[in-house]
Amino acid sequence: MHDMKKLDNLKQLDKGAPEAMKAFWAFDKAAFAEGALSGQVKQLIAIGVALTTQCPYCIEIHTKAARDAGATDAMLAEATLVAAAIRAGGAVTHGTHCF
Repeated sequence: MHDMKKLDNLKQLDKGAPEAMKAFWAFDKAAFAEGALSGQVKQLIAIGVALTTQCPYCIEIHTKAARDAGATDAMLAEATLVAAAIRAGGAVTHGTHCF
């Protein structure tokens, strides 16, 4: 199912729901703008979330953006392990509901 060419179909969403998509694109742009967190840090956060949600599109897009912002292999590795720890931690803490 992962085919980056499918992202061209976002144009269909833009056509079908123009006001909502305009708002989405503005929000996305604002969320990733430089602020208290650098663009690089925001992209590393996005990678962690993408790995946790297992979205191959987001993994590819935000990895490229993080690299473009100067992220190193070591940074990507650490972001990956933080995502893995959070996902595993969620399973462990939710496991307390079994008792």
